[in-house]
Amino acid sequence: MQQNHHKLKQSVELSVRRMKKAIDDRPTVYAQTVYLGTLGLVFVLPVIAGAYLGRWLDSRLPGYSVSWTITLIVLGVFVGAVDAYLLLKE
Repeated sequence: MQQNHHKLKQSVELSVRRMKKAIDDRPTVYAQTVYLGTLGLVFVLPVIAGAYLGRWLDSRLPGYSVSWTITLIVLGVFVGAVDAYLLLKE
């Protein structure tokens, strides 16, 4: 009987320590906001960079063309999606 009581006490103490650690390790609202902001930037920056670079390349070509702009925006979306996936996977 005494041994069962001791095992139960150890089990409860272990559960309490785990719960306290989970509460202490929980991310704050600020940390979650920073994470979401980083995720947004990781996705959006390659798209914007692709648009600007594509527009610059199209302006260097004679005549009106948006082929580089569209191509580099699509490439930016792909790169941003891969970057966001890798960030979420961590």
